[in-house]
Amino acid sequence: MIQFNADCRKGVKCSMMTGKEKMQRVFASTAFDRIFKYIKKNPTENIVKMINIAQRLSGGRFPEKNFDAWREAVCDPDNVWNHFAMSIINDCDEAYIKKFLLAFGLGAGINGTKAVRENREKYHCNIPFLILFDPTSACNMNCKGCWSAEYGHKSNLSLDEMRSIVRQGTEIGTHVYMLTGGEPLVRKDDILTLCRENPNCIFLAYTNATLVDEKFCLNMKEVGNLSLAVSIEGNEQSNDARRGSGAYAKSIEALELLKKHGLIYGISVCYTSENVPFVTSDEFLDDMVDKGVKFAFYFNYMPVGKNAVASLIPRPDQRAHMYAWLRKVRNVKSGKPMFFMDFQNDAEYVGGCIAGGRNYFHINSEGDMEPCVFIHYSDSNIRDKTILEGLQSPLFMAYYHNQPFNDNHLRPCPMLENPQYLRMMVSLTGAQSTDLVEKESAEDLCRKCDGFASEWAPIADKLWRENPHPNPKTQFYRDSGDAKKEKQNN
Repeated sequence: MIQFNADCRKGVKCSMMTGKEKMQRVFASTAFDRIFKYIKKNPTENIVKMINIAQRLSGGRFPEKNFDAWREAVCDPDNVWNHFAMSIINDCDEAYIKKFLLAFGLGAGINGTKAVRENREKYHCNIPFLILFDPTSACNMNCKGCWSAEYGHKSNLSLDEMRSIVRQGTEIGTHVYMLTGGEPLVRKDDILTLCRENPNCIFLAYTNATLVDEKFCLNMKEVGNLSLAVSIEGNEQSNDARRGSGAYAKSIEALELLKKHGLIYGISVCYTSENVPFVTSDEFLDDMVDKGVKFAFYFNYMPVGKNAVASLIPRPDQRAHMYAWLRKVRNVKSGKPMFFMDFQNDAEYVGGCIAGGRNYFHINSEGDMEPCVFIHYSDSNIRDKTILEGLQSPLFMAYYHNQPFNDNHLRPCPMLENPQYLRMMVSLTGAQSTDLVEKESAEDLCRKCDGFASEWAPIADKLWRENPHPNPKTQFYRDSGDAKKEKQNN
């Protein structure tokens, strides 16, 4: 069992970097300063130099073809990724970029990935690349179909609890922390404290943008390892229909502020049966590129909570549209200069469901460890268990033993596409509903998903048969020696 530093549990500032990691950071920082000084004079040559340094620092932990592809993109003036790289260089503050890359590239991408992989082998359980947690349940909006609007303002993680999450996480290799809620920027001062105390970690807050102002943008620039994903869903009409009057205008105002200060930021888009045409339109995407947006995280609406609106689940034909649309906007010649990710339709790149700690898990504002931000069931709480103990709990081990939930990774989720799995795991492990207002049984939740799962299955299977797919070389428990022995014994 990992022994956690008691001082860090009490909130004392602690550094998780080893001597070797500090030396790496000094080397990378010096190299960045030297190269970036001349990068605008000869962008292609010097970006290639940065890629070469990153490849050397990675120590072979990532495929050479990835670095080759990046170099090829940078050297092709017509490549969308060339335009993307130039937009970061031309739009973003130099000091901010440096801190951001040191945290994300070196801290998370290189040292974090290495530790995560080693600890998966050591502890025989899922170890996450990132942890999602809720500083607060408080939210100042009331979006249609969102459970957070019902949670109220009384549930919070203390600053020391958040420090403990990050401390324990970094000790097992997790260097990426995403903050949700509620509205996480209600706790903006505490979030900035976490960023200052952990320069080798990267933080991202999903925000409704109402609390983004000049001062906060300056604070973001100072810490350098914090980014925002601003919630927005198409044009003013489609956005405000779900998020409330004035929400669109506030999001646009925040994007313009973030661009003014040279920060790296993106958008968070919940796509529903009502807004798919709006959130995938060229007009919307071109406007976001013009506003300086560098990434877009798309989420399939999930019918979580008693007041969820099941009719907002995108129809199977709309999911198929999203699958084709993703490949269109990522085309290296005709796509958009923005990083896109769809957590449902991109499962084929990561071997299916990434929840249950396989790549991430969620901690709510009461400290409950949940397998996924959309799976509100738990058998562990950080107030009486360590994070590692939670990852080894019956519920999380049920995820570990059963992933992938479908060999067709266009049907990844144990709730939306394979509801029989969530029913089974909650029942067998005794996990309890963690809804902060009204408990919802797994049966009630899954019943809302049965129809979609049945209708989507034949369409997803046809897409899976007829299209090429990546080979992420994912390691699953079922393929391990332990699993094979277990099968023989049974």
